[in-house]
Amino acid sequence: MASEKVETIVAGNYVEMEREGEVKASKSKLSRYFWHGGSVYDAWFSCASNQVAQVLLTLPYSFSQLGMLSGILFQLFYGLMGSWTAYLISALYVEYRTRKEREKVDFRNHVIQWFEVLDGLLGKHWRNAGLFFNCTFLLFGSVIQLIACASNIYYINDNLDKRTWTYIFGACCATTVFIPSFHNYRIWSFLGLLMTTYTAWYLTAAALLHGQVEGVTHSGPSKLVLYFTGATNILYTFGGHAVTVEIMHAMWKPQKFKLVYLFATLYVLTLTLPSAAAMYWAFGDMLLDHSNAFSLLPRSGFRNAAVVVMLIHQFITFGFACTPLYFVWEKAIGMHKTKSVCKRALARLPVVIPIWFLAIIFPFFGPINSTVGSLLVSFTVYIIPAMAHMITFAPASARENAVERPASFLGGWVGHYCMNAFVVVWVLVVGFGFGGWASMLNFVHQVDTFGLFTKCYQCPPRH
Repeated sequence: MASEKVETIVAGNYVEMEREGEVKASKSKLSRYFWHGGSVYDAWFSCASNQVAQVLLTLPYSFSQLGMLSGILFQLFYGLMGSWTAYLISALYVEYRTRKEREKVDFRNHVIQWFEVLDGLLGKHWRNAGLFFNCTFLLFGSVIQLIACASNIYYINDNLDKRTWTYIFGACCATTVFIPSFHNYRIWSFLGLLMTTYTAWYLTAAALLHGQVEGVTHSGPSKLVLYFTGATNILYTFGGHAVTVEIMHAMWKPQKFKLVYLFATLYVLTLTLPSAAAMYWAFGDMLLDHSNAFSLLPRSGFRNAAVVVMLIHQFITFGFACTPLYFVWEKAIGMHKTKSVCKRALARLPVVIPIWFLAIIFPFFGPINSTVGSLLVSFTVYIIPAMAHMITFAPASARENAVERPASFLGGWVGHYCMNAFVVVWVLVVGFGFGGWASMLNFVHQVDTFGLFTKCYQCPPRH
């Protein structure tokens, strides 16, 4: 029967994620449009939507630390570097999946994750390193979304302090346990990107219409600590591909992912560059004490709308960051292949509790981005993928039999190795070394100034 036919992909020799006939038979037309996505466009929306969420509101703060020129250059530089390592991750995924399916391993009821790719290609030590850095990054990425929710809603309703809002949004975001996988983020990814697009252009227009504040100064960069803190926040901005493998696995034809992340990054740059530059032009050094861009703009219907859509988007991004953690936890307790949505949701709840707790302990909107960027993102999505790619294809036989062969215009294997070596050295020295030093100093300063469990971090006067 046609419904039983499994299509084999020529490039990579691996099978489709599901039998196409079964998908059509089991999903209603409405469900396929809004819920069950797996196309290249779905992957693009997922990448672009997931890449920039609350970071959009902290990039003006980074510009005040870096200065205008460095802020623009670092965005372009880390945008391209992030696209490169996302490409490496996709190549390693295809290599791993092809090898396994040649061994007749069936992944149709199993979500492949980054640590499994490392395990299959390089062994358990690489798996353990990938598991630690990836899970810790996604854990704190989820924490950051909760902090951002509380920080944003406060600019609409300051009757409750930010800590109380964190309690409320923690409960709201816990409902993401009911979303089974990245297949089911089609409509959410689309809406999420619309929301960040609106917010970015609102920030740009509002800053330009507001004009420069009286006596505005643009002294950045003024201190090395601030400079490298700002740089690592941008490193974090374009390091959103910790869920690349899961997004690829949700595609019907994952080998088409190659340039998806690059095009997503190019679109995101059209949002981040104008908004950050306009805000820094208008408010200058005032941003050094206002890590959330909303705090400097006057109340209006447009600002309230931007706050609301960002709250919705942060809920979506929380789900994006948490879903891989849900998968890891399900596999650990033997629930990953359970088909009951309610049973899986109940099993996932313990993942949300520590995230909720950490958001209450460290509510430092802005500085926590840089700390996570330098200590976790640097390894998760830059150093480990580049090193893993070099070691996987070090043997001549691996290069000869590689599923994804490097493009000649990139210099072939030699060009790949040079690029990878540059990424490892740069991120290790500048991102992890200088960035880690600066971010930790800044983070400790926030703790000393505001204390842990602070009720209202950087709260403006109540209206």
